[in-house]
Amino acid sequence: MFSPFIFWPWFGGLIFLIGGLLVCRLRVAQAPGIDKLVALGPVLYAVPLAVFGAEHLAGPRILMNVVPRWMPAHLFWAYFVGIALVCAAISIILTRYVTLSASLLGLMFFLFVLLIHAPRVVANPSDRIAWAVALRDLSFGGAGWALAGCQRQGPIRALVAMGRVTVAVPTIFFGVENLLHPNNAPGVPLPKMMPPWVPLGPVLSYLTGAALIAAGIALLIGRKGRMVTAWTGLLVTLLVLFVYGPMLPIAAKPPEMNEAINYIADTLLFAGTLLVVAGALPQGAK
Repeated sequence: MFSPFIFWPWFGGLIFLIGGLLVCRLRVAQAPGIDKLVALGPVLYAVPLAVFGAEHLAGPRILMNVVPRWMPAHLFWAYFVGIALVCAAISIILTRYVTLSASLLGLMFFLFVLLIHAPRVVANPSDRIAWAVALRDLSFGGAGWALAGCQRQGPIRALVAMGRVTVAVPTIFFGVENLLHPNNAPGVPLPKMMPPWVPLGPVLSYLTGAALIAAGIALLIGRKGRMVTAWTGLLVTLLVLFVYGPMLPIAAKPPEMNEAINYIADTLLFAGTLLVVAGALPQGAK
């Protein structure tokens, strides 16, 4: 637990979660119904950014191997991304300079897709995990653009539309994958199998898949997008609490702890993504 690569992501996520809840408590309290969770969306989006940022800063020599070989200064980029993620998390939680930070965050995730994930997909187009990882980061970037676009009126609102589409397409893909692979852990369709403590695991995967497809379609066609996406964001948040959350307390070794932290943060970031996009849509949107 006291390995820096384990401790700092865990500790950083906890601190940012507590700080975010304190900052947004009045906004959440004043929101009605499901909009309470939508108001919490930026915090749920920011906390995993802090987790992954701390991971980069605590283990840069591990994560520098992800940098494309043709790029110079691999260690620099590992530190740079870590600092950028932490700064973006601070900006979003404190609601300062969000247009700038969220726009750049969306661009950074898009570059991850273009420079890191797309070549892997091209090299092995039948690898569903490579597709899932590429589309996952695309959705994370789309949420950044949607968050940036909803901060003010004018041309920048076009970022909301771009973010909506770049979240909708991965969400539909994730939904289909959950239906095709019901024995895997639900949510972002990665290799993790369904944990043994989840009752009726395949049923949960089918439910998650149907909800994700509905949310993605609603976002694409612009009907009931806010409501359906918000409720789906609630479902994914519950997956974090009851499917992925128990992985950390039962993890016995550092590799298992690191895997648990990453799955928790990954799924929470996708929950935050859905809620941020829901919050970027107008109140009362069809």
